[in-house]
Amino acid sequence: QVQLMESGGGLVQIGGSLRLSCAASGSIFSINTMGWYRQLPGKQREFVASISRVGSTRYVDSVKGRFIISRDNEKNTMYLQMNSLKSEDTAVYYCNAWISKYSGTSWDDYWGQGTQVTVSS
Repeated sequence: QVQLMESGGGLVQIGGSLRLSCAASGSIFSINTMGWYRQLPGKQREFVASISRVGSTRYVDSVKGRFIISRDNEKNTMYLQMNSLKSEDTAVYYCNAWISKYSGTSWDDYWGQGTQVTVSS
């Protein structure tokens, strides 16, 4: 019923930029914190950035000053602007969101299928 779909991944040169999008659809009453995670080749999934309903942001140290997370609550969409990309940023990027489907219900944790970002060396 609820689905998260990432888009915007692809190939980019070192120093280039990409903008990832995550659109939530389906039966949604409210979306709480949203975030981006990534899984580097041969590594476990790791936190990248998050943004609260009111716009408070948090970033992993390795992307501070380069990545910007944002959201459009009217469109149920979250973005990750990635600048000054490094080869170390090559990974599958996943969208995460805490969503309630009905008023007064608990928050549930949803994940997208991931989008590949490859930064060439």
